[in-house]
Amino acid sequence: MTPKLPRRHGFFEHYEELVGTWTRRLRNRQQAEDLAHDTFVRVLESDSAAVVQHRAYLHQTARNIAVDGYRREDRRGAMESEAIDHSVSSSGDPEHFMHAIQLADSIERALSELPVNCRKVFVWQKIEGLTQAEIAERLGLSKNMVEKYMIRTLRHLRDRLDGLQP
Repeated sequence: MTPKLPRRHGFFEHYEELVGTWTRRLRNRQQAEDLAHDTFVRVLESDSAAVVQHRAYLHQTARNIAVDGYRREDRRGAMESEAIDHSVSSSGDPEHFMHAIQLADSIERALSELPVNCRKVFVWQKIEGLTQAEIAERLGLSKNMVEKYMIRTLRHLRDRLDGLQP
């Protein structure tokens, strides 16, 4: 017998529709499922008992999370561009510039090999400047677990990037 999910507030009946909508928009089912998961976490953690239109509330919450994600990516891209621009202007060395680009690509590839929570912890702490307590709260984890994710990520990056020293 398959366990049934609780029908709290009627939100769960819209899960497949939400994933389908965002799979079409993002053109990536895994990203859509991640977004749906984040949406349900946010809805269930909020005071959503008074919500009358569950479907609309879910879609608006997903839209807000997606927009926040795009804004973070824009900020991240701007920070990377600024770092590369600074690197080139301060050294004037094209070889140094190419090394910076290769390093950024290598970091991105290495991070993509890790589980989602490891990547989130790294980006939120190192790029967005969140504390471990803030990250723990966002992910619903202990600070100790957040620290373990960061240690795992840093070890992985060290192992993958060891041969890229200039």
